[in-house]
Amino acid sequence: MPDVSEGLDRPADAILKRASDSQQMLRGLGTAGRGPRSFVRNAILAKCSPQDLAAIGQFLEPIVLKERAVLQEPKRPLDHVYFVESGLVSLRIVATGSLLEVAVIGYRGAIGASLLMGRQISMHQAIVLFPASAHRIRVEDLRRVMNDRPEIREHLSRYDQALALHCAQTGLCGVRHGRERRLASWLCLASDAADARVLPVTHDYLSSVLGLRRAGVTETLSLFEGQGLIRKRRGVLEIDARKSLEQKTCGCYKLVSDAYASCESATSAEGAAG
Repeated sequence: MPDVSEGLDRPADAILKRASDSQQMLRGLGTAGRGPRSFVRNAILAKCSPQDLAAIGQFLEPIVLKERAVLQEPKRPLDHVYFVESGLVSLRIVATGSLLEVAVIGYRGAIGASLLMGRQISMHQAIVLFPASAHRIRVEDLRRVMNDRPEIREHLSRYDQALALHCAQTGLCGVRHGRERRLASWLCLASDAADARVLPVTHDYLSSVLGLRRAGVTETLSLFEGQGLIRKRRGVLEIDARKSLEQKTCGCYKLVSDAYASCESATSAEGAAG
């Protein structure tokens, strides 16, 4: 599992070059014999057939996701869909003077995909939590590709269903479960999404997005550290005992994790059958 702090120190042009190299490979995939995982890390794109990847690849644009960049605003039309390659994006509900995070999205997901499943505008804000890379595509181009390649629509639809469950379960978790289980679940979900054990988040951030008192967050994280589950460093949290941390989570973590796993395994089964 990679260390996200390495990505934080990597120059933006190096991140962009890696994404750009992937894009060039995507465009030549039509008759390629190598598996799509050789070229992309995003789980949705990686599940596509080489032909589907070639079709969508001609419209993909590699970009660097800069920290705190806003990718989506509530009640506003979206110009692009972002297939995240690395890093972490916070999906949240924003109200006057407050916010609530409903999901964290990493390499397994896409920002804005829900708008292509029949919804006209988004009700969520999407902000880059820590920087890395993505492939983006204009909404109208993706719609055309999906019309020509219905399997791509199926991939996005399954992901959208998993994401919808994630958002709904987060709301339930906030009113039903205690601070310790919620924090453990967030850490595990963020670690899964980023495929990393080092998360550059602060106590203030966790307090704000989870709606918890900062003192309570600090107390719980100190408890986790005393139990050898995590280590706190300046500006980052490092997960040392992942399996033990999972045992601290509420049932919401397994439900959400299983939803994403089911989405990916269903797509894999289809690809093998084809």
